[in-house]
Order: sequence, then structure tokens, then C-alpha cells
Amino acid sequence: MMNSRRKFISSASAIVAGAGIATVIPSSLSAFPALTDAADPVRVGAIGVNGMGWSDLTAILKNPGVECVALCDVDQNVLSKRAAELAAKGSKVKTYTDYRQLLADKTVDAVIIGSPDHWHCLMMVEACQAGKHIYVEKPIGNSIAECRSMVAAQQRYNRVVQVGQWQRSQKHFRDAMDFVHSGKLGKIRLVKVWSYFSWVTPIAKQPDGSPPAGVDYAMWLGPAPKRPFNPNRFHFNFRWFWDYAGGLMTDWGVHLLDYALLGMKAANPRSVMAAGGKFAFPDSGAETPDTLTTVYEFDDFNIQWEQAMGIDGGPYNRQHGIAYIGNNGTLVLDRDGWEVIPEGKKMEAVPLTKSSDNGLDLHAKNFIEVVRSGKLENLHAPIQVGADIAIFSQMGNIAYRTGKKLFWDKEKGKFDDDEANKLIAKEYHNGYKLPSV
Repeated sequence: MMNSRRKFISSASAIVAGAGIATVIPSSLSAFPALTDAADPVRVGAIGVNGMGWSDLTAILKNPGVECVALCDVDQNVLSKRAAELAAKGSKVKTYTDYRQLLADKTVDAVIIGSPDHWHCLMMVEACQAGKHIYVEKPIGNSIAECRSMVAAQQRYNRVVQVGQWQRSQKHFRDAMDFVHSGKLGKIRLVKVWSYFSWVTPIAKQPDGSPPAGVDYAMWLGPAPKRPFNPNRFHFNFRWFWDYAGGLMTDWGVHLLDYALLGMKAANPRSVMAAGGKFAFPDSGAETPDTLTTVYEFDDFNIQWEQAMGIDGGPYNRQHGIAYIGNNGTLVLDRDGWEVIPEGKKMEAVPLTKSSDNGLDLHAKNFIEVVRSGKLENLHAPIQVGADIAIFSQMGNIAYRTGKKLFWDKEKGKFDDDEANKLIAKEYHNGYKLPSV
């Protein structure tokens, strides 16, 4: 069984060897290769290992029968550091600076995509084409159009694709959803979602310069506009620039707003409007707002997003959270736990139920279990979940960037405004093209 399965995956990977930016794979690879032999190791490669990509890999390697065989990063300094850390634990891995070489590696069964957001779509689609299973960091895409391409790729090539929204695997989040769906809160008219973070500090403006030694800056830019290297846009801080990401809305918003949608069993708002700016740090080198309020209108309730960088004093004395505000009471949920605050005497209070598990570890375990079983329905955060919330967050950013109240036509998949519709897809540069699946 192991040899036949390896032969299948090797043939899939060989197709992309030496391929250029656009890769093509025959439809015969649409059959799903489940790893049913528990003795057969799952061999993992990780693309982008500076931040969450490394955390994801660490969590995945905690599962029996999983081994890391390859790493990829455009920063040779990061790549060498991570390879040395694995070597110290007895794991010798191949290293690449071009992700396409890793995808062509015949020994890799599954890939972790932990690159900056603007690379997620291309890497995920090509990984599907290469026959790999995929754990992709959130937000899955850096535009609405990218999210659609990623969903189409998973559906066509039938890979296991887990999105890194690991709160979907935590027990206290699931228990809170059971309570919300029980109806005990009464009619829920507003879901308030927020992130108030003092750890997000202003970025001092810096002059352009040369990339650090060992960094393939052209590969880092990929489909993003060609610009001179600036340290503010590199590594962690890339998320505060529109070329590569969507600010706190797509960084933390996708985690928290995901549960707003899940709690309300919703997806498509009627309208969205947003207002904010660089109110706290007007001289920061970042582009995305440090303060933002976004309102999503549904037929009989609203979802409201608030962000405030530089302070911790959020609603209900929490840095971050989701509050389901009902006629009988309010359920408040965050990563630490959940509680119910009654409205007068309309219901009993529910004391704080604290988190008792490790969501990232459980999420990684769920991914490996589904890679082995082939039962896609058991994934906790499949690609459609990631797409729904990434698109929802992108809607909020588009409303902010246009400064308009926008109405969404879910049948046509677009806004009622030409300026907003131009932001549904981002222009690709440097010879790259948005994948057409």
C-alpha cells in the first residue's frame, strides 16, 4: 500500500517540476488519495517558516507518524535557523528558497503555507495541482477573487485543505456556540466583535534600502507591485500594508468575525459601511487604519467590528472578543473562555467557563486525521469556511477604502458600486496571474 500510494503522489508532484508561474495538471489527479495505512508516515513540507508557519509545523509534528522533510523560505537566514532547530531534534530536512521546487519534491505529501497573505492563493492553488494536502494560514486570500479561486481549486483537485482558524477546534468556542444556538439569549439583535491591542505599536517611518543579505526580495514580492525594499514592509509588519494584507481586520478579524457568522448562521450581509483611520498613530509608517468601526447589516441583526491599536480597554474589560447581545442576556466569548450576563432577571447568569485546551494543537491533529482518513466532512475549518470569513473581512476593508455604504448582491457576487467592485480582485504584477481554475 505504501509503495502504490507513494507512486501516486510522486507522479502528481513530478508534473510541476520545472514549471513556471502557471502550472497545469491533468484531471486524472482529481481522485482523492487517502492515507489509510497508519504505519505510513505523513511527510510534511513548510513554506514560510518565520512566524505562524513555524508554529503550525511545530503543532503538526506533535502527531505520531508525521515527519518534516522540507522547508522553504525566501529568507536564507530564517531558513538556516529553522533547519538547524530541526536538526538539533534529529530531523534533517531539504531546504528551498523557491516554493515551486518544494511542490515538485516527490517526498512531500502535505504542505503548510505560512507565507505573507499575498502569496496564499498562488501557493495553495499550485499545491492542489501538485497533489499535496494543504494547511494554509488565514486569511486564505488577499482579495475576494483570490478566495473564489482557492475554493474552486480545492473542489477541482479534491485535496484536504485546512485553514488555520484554529479556534474552530477549541472546546469552549464550540460550547459557546451550542448556547448561542439554544435560543436562551432570546432574539439576538447585535453581535459586537472587537480587538483592542496595546502590543500593536506605531511603525517608525524608514527610508528604502537594500534587502538583507540572503533574502530573495523579488520572490518575496511575487505578484505584489514592484517597490524598493523597505524594512517596514517585511516579515511581521507586512500585514499593515494593502499590497500584501488587510491590516487588523484580516489578521484578527477573520478569527473573531468567523464566530460572529457561525453564531448567527450567516454569511452574506445586505450592506456594509466602515469609518476609521490612523487616529492613534497618524505618523506611523503603516497604511492600514489603527482605529476602525465596521457595521454589517443583515435582515434582522447587525454585526459590528471595532479595532483600536495601542490600548487594551475593550468592551467587557476584554482585549478581544465576541458579544452576542440578545433580549434576555449577552454571551461574551474570547480565547480565555465565555460567560453569560443576564438582562435583569430574564435569565440566569452563566459564570465564566475557561478555556481548557490547546486550539492550535487540536487543529493540527484534525488536519492529520483527515489526511489519513480522507473524510473531508470531518475538517474543522475547510476551505469554504476560510473563504466565507476572508470575503466578509475584505468587504469591510473595501467599505473603509471607498468611504461608502455598500450594498452586496449575493447572487451576482458584487457590490452596487463600480469603485468597490474594482477592489474585488487585485492586479497581479511581475508576470504572475490570478489562478484560473
